[in-house]
Amino acid sequence: MEKKTILAVVLSTIVLIASFLIQGYFFPKPPPGSASQHQTSVTAVETNPESDPVRQELEQILSTPAREEITQDVSQQEAALVEANIQLEYVTIETELFTVVLTNAGGDMVSLKWKDSRNNKDVDLILSGSNEARAFSVAFGGLDAQPITSNFNVRHISDYSVEFYRDFSVPAVVYGTDGKFRLIKRYEFKPSDYMFELRVILDGGFSVQSFNFSGSAYTLSFGPQIGPLFEKLDNYYDYRHYHTFINGKRKNAKANEIIDSRPSWAAISGKYFSLIAIPYLAQYSLQFSERHEPGIISASRLNIVRPAANISKVEDTYLFYLGPKTQEILTNYNTGKNEFGIKDSGLVEAASSRGILSPLEKLLKWLLMGFHKVVPNYGVAIIFLTLLIKILFFPLTKKGSEATLRMQALAPKIKELQEKYKGNPQKLNQEMGNFYKQEGYNPLSGCLPMLLQLPIFIAMYQLFNNHFDLRGAEFIPGWIPDLSLPEFIWKFPGDFKLPFLGWTALRALPFIYVGSQLLYGKVTQMPGQQSNTQMKMMLYVMPIVFFFVLYNVPSGLLIYWIFSNLLTLAQQLIINKYVIKKKAAQAEAQAAQQPQPPQTKIAPGGGKKKKKH
Repeated sequence: MEKKTILAVVLSTIVLIASFLIQGYFFPKPPPGSASQHQTSVTAVETNPESDPVRQELEQILSTPAREEITQDVSQQEAALVEANIQLEYVTIETELFTVVLTNAGGDMVSLKWKDSRNNKDVDLILSGSNEARAFSVAFGGLDAQPITSNFNVRHISDYSVEFYRDFSVPAVVYGTDGKFRLIKRYEFKPSDYMFELRVILDGGFSVQSFNFSGSAYTLSFGPQIGPLFEKLDNYYDYRHYHTFINGKRKNAKANEIIDSRPSWAAISGKYFSLIAIPYLAQYSLQFSERHEPGIISASRLNIVRPAANISKVEDTYLFYLGPKTQEILTNYNTGKNEFGIKDSGLVEAASSRGILSPLEKLLKWLLMGFHKVVPNYGVAIIFLTLLIKILFFPLTKKGSEATLRMQALAPKIKELQEKYKGNPQKLNQEMGNFYKQEGYNPLSGCLPMLLQLPIFIAMYQLFNNHFDLRGAEFIPGWIPDLSLPEFIWKFPGDFKLPFLGWTALRALPFIYVGSQLLYGKVTQMPGQQSNTQMKMMLYVMPIVFFFVLYNVPSGLLIYWIFSNLLTLAQQLIINKYVIKKKAAQAEAQAAQQPQPPQTKIAPGGGKKKKKH
């Protein structure tokens, strides 16, 4: 038994030595120092290694020993070209709504220009920056992975569909060989729809059985910013908000927050336009990012991370909406009136206003749109809407004016009480309360109409600042070409800004507003207010303060406020005349009802004559 055991050990040793010699001869080990032995990089399938411009990057790739589950790690390595002679190419797709430019460098989108038919110009809804960053890029791995920028092959499917593809290689199960897979990005547009489809396909065939790049299959990214061009994002004149739609409710999201609750859609919304992403994935996570991009004041990105997949073929579908943020258009994706047949998507929530005044804003918008159908000029529609509001509020305004005139009649007695108890504020308040109760007067009745109209003003501001149809809406040619923007009568040359104020132009509407506000205050002020410091502050200082606050607001809002002041002024004059006439009639009636004292009649001759003695 011992001889047989020794013989078996010797034979086994010979077989092992022979196998190592054969493996070293036919499957030599890669040269040391080419890369870390703890990572595996994705490489491209080469046809001409000597002429490949990224040959130096390929030399850094190291294969790892075989194992049951392949794990690939890009580690910020940029993949090589499929073929060294693939030239850079751009693909343009024209629809009824926009012009799209795609590039085979990564199969990304360079620009999407919306056709603004009302203003006869195109609006670029993708801002790229000075580095020519592109949208809808793919990176193997998670959020830290670098996007693929090498050239793809191009296949034109139809006038509205194009496909970009390229092959990659990763170390396969058999040590020393490469597994090959193909990345495909297929875009499909519709002739008259703001939504388009993007399919991302990873096909490993029989050689790659899983896709796991540092824990993720790939990251699909939109960025660096949605258009149009802007000077700043201050959440006042322009903004970028982030939203998700989870369990039928829209939720606000924050930049750099990892969201793994699998929302139905995610959106980047500006003042007038939105990007909305609908991933059709069983699992995914997403992140909004504001990572800086050279050449852009502020960036707003959306990253969708697809988890690792233990299958040989991955085919994911995404729908993207990139267009106007209007309820009229987005409602079509709830009713199915779109070329993709989507229903009950909840996309209309991306354009919905929030807050306690949102129902009022929707009502005002409906009224404004109704007036615009009658008179196709939004400036005139604003004036009609202002007139309607004043008519509806006339009873309250009348009541407030009557209270003001009543206050004028009580002013002497009030001043008398103020002088009598000027050293005793507590006693003064008590006596004033008794006086108001005795006279049946509520001092807040004059302020009630103003307080009730304040929510309308706030809702009107939200409407004029966000209503898409007011964008580019002209009122007076040559002066007010866009009701959603501040007007100007003279724009300062170049980039000059007025020191301290930052004004870039001289505007007329703010001055007209101040004039109307001062005139309104002058007409409605009560006797004795000229000497009241606080009332002087309200009547004269506050309009001037608002002049600076409202200098750069949308011109539509100032038109509403100016005409509101003028109509209120006219109402006040009519009410004053009515109240004065009513008071005169009441005084005459009271005088007629009072009993007249008996009159003593004197006979002619003037009385009794004295007797002469």
